[in-house]
Amino acid sequence: MRDDLTVNAADRDDVTVNAADIARLADVGRAAVSNWRKRFDDFPSPVGGTASSPAFSLVQVEQWLRRHDRYVEVPPLERIWQWLRAVGGDLRLGEVVGYTGAFLLYLQRDASGWKKLSRLGDDDMLRQLPAAVSRVVTELPGGLPRELEIVPALIRAIADVGAEQGPAETFDEICDRYVDVHSRRLLVTPPKVAELMVRLAGTAGATVMDPSCGIGTLLLASGAVRAFGQDVNGTAARLTAVRLLLHGTEAVIRRGDSMRADAFPGERVDAVVCNPPFNDRSWGYEELTSDPRWEYGLPPRGESELAWLQHCLAHVRPGGLVVIMMPGVAASRRAGRRVRGNLLRAGALRAVVTLSAGAAPASSGAPDLWVLRRPAPDEQPPSDVLMVNAGEDLAIAETAWRAYTEGAELPDVGRTMRIIDLLDEEIALTPSQRVGILSQSEPSAFTGVRKRAMTALAGLDIPALTPLAQRRDLPMTSVGELARAGVVTVHQGPLKMTVEEGALPVLTAKDLLLNRAPRGRTADGPELVFIESGDVVAPLIPRGDTAVRVMGEAGAVLGPQLLLFRVDPERLDPHFLAGCLRVTGEASTRLGSLARMDPRRAQLPRLSIDEQRTYGDVFRRLLAFEDTVHEVRRISEGLVRLGFDGLLDGTLQPG
Repeated sequence: MRDDLTVNAADRDDVTVNAADIARLADVGRAAVSNWRKRFDDFPSPVGGTASSPAFSLVQVEQWLRRHDRYVEVPPLERIWQWLRAVGGDLRLGEVVGYTGAFLLYLQRDASGWKKLSRLGDDDMLRQLPAAVSRVVTELPGGLPRELEIVPALIRAIADVGAEQGPAETFDEICDRYVDVHSRRLLVTPPKVAELMVRLAGTAGATVMDPSCGIGTLLLASGAVRAFGQDVNGTAARLTAVRLLLHGTEAVIRRGDSMRADAFPGERVDAVVCNPPFNDRSWGYEELTSDPRWEYGLPPRGESELAWLQHCLAHVRPGGLVVIMMPGVAASRRAGRRVRGNLLRAGALRAVVTLSAGAAPASSGAPDLWVLRRPAPDEQPPSDVLMVNAGEDLAIAETAWRAYTEGAELPDVGRTMRIIDLLDEEIALTPSQRVGILSQSEPSAFTGVRKRAMTALAGLDIPALTPLAQRRDLPMTSVGELARAGVVTVHQGPLKMTVEEGALPVLTAKDLLLNRAPRGRTADGPELVFIESGDVVAPLIPRGDTAVRVMGEAGAVLGPQLLLFRVDPERLDPHFLAGCLRVTGEASTRLGSLARMDPRRAQLPRLSIDEQRTYGDVFRRLLAFEDTVHEVRRISEGLVRLGFDGLLDGTLQPG
C-alpha cells in the first residue's frame, strides 16, 4: 500500500455522486432529483458518468442544496462512502471496501494498538498501518489489497465512525452500498431466499460450507459456529472473510475455483448451502471426468449445476443436509436424467421447492431449491420425495419441509411423490407439473380446495348503497387542478425498463391486474420511481376490468405502463382517488388504436376530506369484493375439475 492514499478537502471536488446518492443526501425521492435538473437552470452540470447515469460533483451538489434550503446534514458514513468510491473508482471499489473491512476488523481486535498509531503524524501512521493490520488480521485470503491510494484523513474518519457505530455495523452499511452500486455484477442471493435456505438446512450452531460463497450472504445468514467458504473472485472471498470475522464467526475462506482446485479436500461439515453459477459450460468437464466426487454419475458438459450439487454432497457428513439453488430447467433436461435417477435411487434427494421468478438473479425463470441429504452407511433409502410449488410464499416452503420431516399434514402447495413413480423415462422433477398431476387423484385435495372456496365465499362483503330519490349534482375538479394546488403529484414508470433481473422488485402492469406482489426485478439506476405506502397506482392503458390499487407496502419500483399518484392524505383520500380513477372513460385520450390514461383530465367530485374518506371506504370494499369474486372463480375451476376427476377415477363418492 502506498503512502499517498488520501482524499483531503482540496481533493473533494473529485468526489462524485449520482442521482440516487443526491436523493439520499437530500432525503427525497429520486423523481424529485430528476425534476430539479429540469426545473432549475443552476443545478450542477454532470462532471462524468454516462447520459443515462450522470455523475455530479459532491461539493457542487451540497452548495446547490444549501442555496435552495434543501440541504440535509450528510451523515459521516455517507461522506466516507463517497470518499471510498472516489478512491476505488469503478474497477477497484471492491478492493477498497475490502481494505476498509480489514481496518475495521483491526480496530475491533486491537483498539489500543490503533490508539497508539493514531497519535502519530499522518505520514508515520500511514506507513506503519499496513504492518499493524496484517499482524492482527491474518485470515484474509490473499492478504491486504495493495497499491491503493487511501489517505490519512479517510483512515481517521473510518476509525471515528467505527468507534461510534461499531466496526461490524459500519462495515455492514458499507457492504450494502457496495452491493447497490454493483447490483448487476454481484449475483447476491436475495436476503429472504438466503434465510429460507439456511433454515431448511438447519445451519444455526453448525459447521457450514458454501463453495461458491460470493460476498458471504448465505454464510452470514447461517448462524454457523464455523464457516468454510471458497470463491473464484479474490475480492469477494476477502469481503466474505471480513464480514464473518467482524460478526464473530470462526471462518476459513479461500480464493479459488472449487471445481478445479477444491480448497477443502476431505472436509466434511454439518450442512452445505450454495447458490452456484448457472449454465457454466467451462466448469472443467474435460479434466474432471474421473473425479471421485461424481458418486451419482459424471455430470454432462452442459449440466454444471449437477457438478456443483455433487461437490456439495461430497463435503457434507453422513446425514447432513445440502440446500442448493438450481435453475428450473435442471429438473427436467434430458442430459441430466442419469444423475437425477441415481440421486433418487440412493435417497439423496429429499425435496424440490420451486420459487418465483427473480428469486435467483442468475436465473431468467423460476429457480428451484433442491434439498439433499447424504445417506448414512447401511441406511434404508426413503421411498418418497417432497415437492413444493411455493412461488413467492417462502414461508410455506419451510412449513411444508417441517411437516414432511415430522410426518404432519402438508399444505396444499406441497405433495410427496413416490420415488418409484418418478423413475420414468424423463425423470422430471418439476414441482409445478408433478404437484398438479398428483392433486387430480388425491382425495384430500378436493376437501382442501372446497375449504378454500367456502372461506373465500364467507369473506364476500357487498357494501350497502342507498338509492337517492333525486340525483345529486356534485361539483367536480380534476387531477390536473389538484396537482397545481399541490394536493397530488403524478409520476409515470419508465417507458423502457428491464424487469427480468436485478436487485430491486418491480411492480408490473400484470402484477397490478392480478393484485399480487411485485414479481419483476430491475437494477438500480436513475429515473426510477419508488412506491410508497398509500400511493395510488393505475395502468397507463386502462381496461374496463382493471382495478386501480392503493399500495399497502413501500419499496418496489414503478414498472412500465403504470402511473403513480402520490397524495397529501390530509387533503385527498387515496381510496377516494382510486375509486374515481377506476372510471377512466373521460380521463383517456386516444393514441392510434389505444386509449391512454391522461392523468390531468381524470375527474373527481370536490368533497370535504371526511366525505372523501366515507366514499373511499366504500370504493375500497367494492374493489375488495371484486378481488374476492375473482379468487372464488379461480378456486372454483380447480374444485370442479377435482370433483369430476375424483368421482370418475374412484377416489371420491357422493355425500
